[in-house]
Amino acid sequence: MRKFETLLLLSPELAAEARETLLGNLANVLAREQGRIIVADHWGMRDLAYPVRKQMRGYYVRLEYAAPGTAVAELERNIRISDGIFKFMTVQLSDQLEEENA
Repeated sequence: MRKFETLLLLSPELAAEARETLLGNLANVLAREQGRIIVADHWGMRDLAYPVRKQMRGYYVRLEYAAPGTAVAELERNIRISDGIFKFMTVQLSDQLEEENA
């Protein structure tokens, strides 16, 4: 499995419950595709440098996860059809996930 990171820009009008539901749905998509979320880092509400869909603020979430490459395509497809996500960007962090010995 490879390690990926996806940065999501969510609508500032989404309630906390709606954000958690949306992120839960994305976690379910990854689980269905044999992936798992390592870290879900909530950066919170931030000002934007330029308007995105007529909004000057957005809620940022960074997802770090391990998944096969096909899972990323399915995750991005679900992100595109989800209401409340303005923008996203996915990058591959490493080719192989290092197993932690603990």
